[in-house]
Amino acid sequence: MTSPAGLPPTGGGSSGEQQRLKLLAVTACPTGIAHTYMAAEKLAQAAEQLGVDIKVETQGSIGAENVLTDNDVRTADGVIIAADKDVDLSRFAGKRVVTVGVAEGIHHPERLIEQVRTAPVHGGGGGGTGTSSSAGSGGGGKERSVGYKALMNGVSYMIPFVVVGGLLIAISLSLGGHTDPSGGLVIPKDSFWMDVNNIGVIGFQLMVPILSGYIAYAIGDRPALVPGMVGGWIANTGSLYDSEAGAGFIGAIVTGFLAGYLVLWIKKVEVPKFVRPIMPIIVIPIVATTALGLFFIYVIGKPISWVFEHLTDWLGGMTGTSAVLLGAILGLMIAFDMGGPVNKTAFLFGAGLIATGNQEVMGMCAAAIPVMPLGQGLATLIRKRLYTEQERETGLASLFMGLFGISEGAIPFAAARPAQVIPANMLGGAVAGALAGLAGVEDAVPHGGPIVAVLGAVSGVPMFFVAVVIGTAVTALTTVALVDVSERKRRGRSMVDGLAPQPELALAGVGVGSDGLGAGGGTATAHAPAQRTSSAPASTGVSEDEVLSGYLTAQTVKVRLDSGDKEAAIREMAGLLAATGKVTDVEELVAAALRREEQGTTGLGEEIAVPHAKTDAVTAPVVGFARSAEGVEWGSLDGTKAKLVFMISVPEAAAGDEHLRILALLSRKLMDTGFRERLMTAPDEAAVLDVLREIR
Repeated sequence: MTSPAGLPPTGGGSSGEQQRLKLLAVTACPTGIAHTYMAAEKLAQAAEQLGVDIKVETQGSIGAENVLTDNDVRTADGVIIAADKDVDLSRFAGKRVVTVGVAEGIHHPERLIEQVRTAPVHGGGGGGTGTSSSAGSGGGGKERSVGYKALMNGVSYMIPFVVVGGLLIAISLSLGGHTDPSGGLVIPKDSFWMDVNNIGVIGFQLMVPILSGYIAYAIGDRPALVPGMVGGWIANTGSLYDSEAGAGFIGAIVTGFLAGYLVLWIKKVEVPKFVRPIMPIIVIPIVATTALGLFFIYVIGKPISWVFEHLTDWLGGMTGTSAVLLGAILGLMIAFDMGGPVNKTAFLFGAGLIATGNQEVMGMCAAAIPVMPLGQGLATLIRKRLYTEQERETGLASLFMGLFGISEGAIPFAAARPAQVIPANMLGGAVAGALAGLAGVEDAVPHGGPIVAVLGAVSGVPMFFVAVVIGTAVTALTTVALVDVSERKRRGRSMVDGLAPQPELALAGVGVGSDGLGAGGGTATAHAPAQRTSSAPASTGVSEDEVLSGYLTAQTVKVRLDSGDKEAAIREMAGLLAATGKVTDVEELVAAALRREEQGTTGLGEEIAVPHAKTDAVTAPVVGFARSAEGVEWGSLDGTKAKLVFMISVPEAAAGDEHLRILALLSRKLMDTGFRERLMTAPDEAAVLDVLREIR
């Protein structure tokens, strides 16, 4: 007997025993290791209770483990994808697939197992999770999620091109450039630094197509990559549609989404069987690339060119108006798209007036040009918790580019958070331009940023720097305020929906978005011994009083936590770790752990908290455990107080894989209800250590 959906029943009777439901699952989280393993363990536990066989593959920064084989897929009845990042679904063609966020795998594993029975069959085509059906999610929310993931995919691939191109240009300008009234900031053509500059320019030229291409790739998979990249190149090459400036990164976002969804639409077209093998490698790329390219050139490009020309004429009619108003308008335009048509209109307008003897307009532009990268870089410094580690690193590069008048340094931030960053950029640019106009700052070369003042091309240097500094501060503070409001709203929605806001719960203790911070590969398989990531087998040679490779010892176990609040508990745990002699500065360790808590609670729910710190206040990795009978309020989303508290501390230079391995082992084992009960009832430190030795 089979279910109406054609799958074996999930009961415990004899028929069910003979024909058990066999499921596969993939769990993945881009921001923290805990949720990947928690979801894997919860799915495995639920499957065991329901009499279902399941094999779970986990994906993350360490890589995928317990990888699903072709044979696994061939014999499976259905697949559960519990992931907050793209997972390739092409291998699951012809299988029933349920796609949800990783939090659903933690909170509702039984529901997901039941939903597989009626889930839609995945039709293939190699799309990622973003293009698949999502059980239990509304269409609007799903589309927003797909769009956001696609945009972030493009931004993540674009960032290295921005950083490499921008820094090489900045270095070549600073070391090999000089001011020239007729050519701006000039590098001699036959010099070594011109070669360095040219390499940087190539990086910048590739930046926009890469953004477009990988947005398209996230939506339409490999067939969308070529039309996305070619479309991005066309968008950035204004000469193809009679414009003096390309559409820049905004045009790339447009072409990326157009290419992705165009490819999805073409995939749905029924074609003869003999044509299907060449569809993804020949037909779809050629048709999509040609259609998108011609559409941009003849339909979208013409309006861009028209707007560019009329903006120039409009600005030309304003030269007799208030310098403050003109400076504010130019600053708004410079900051709007950072190298796009609006930016180029303002820049070329100012540059063109230099030859007529009017250098004040270029002075307004020069003051506004560095505000965006400087402001966004400063924002990552003044409110670090709002940014990922990768974003903070990009922020430092952005600061450097801003000093050399490379406004494109702010593009990664604008592309990732356009609703918050672009208004903040425009406000700061307007302030800088208006102040420069008010002070009558002049720039004799068509370039901007502090570098032109240092090289002597600017008159009114003090007021030029005042304008830049104030504009930068306005952009940074406005960005921080808008991003903070946005994050609070997002966290509020996550709590209402019962979903854990992933960045705040990342156990790795560092930022999101760099993939190296995501969940490592772990496994969980119901009815079979789970493969462990630990490099040490059962006979490790570890002495009996230590577990977790010796990082947790009898010295770092306490059966009763005396503190009643989170800060005091962290301080007490830090003192416990200090007893090992591996802590050189207890106060700094406490401060580092509290800074991590400011990013979001490390209370995982299930009466568990795992505070952690990555700091040079410790000389070697060390892990402590303490138990609280009453529980400590830790801000866990499930409302439970933390009764089992693990504290992990590692040096800044600690090997990342080892850190993640410890977190993986803890996260997975703590999802075992029996393990938690044994920890709570162990009468003394020795008994606690006996239980903790189960972590392998």
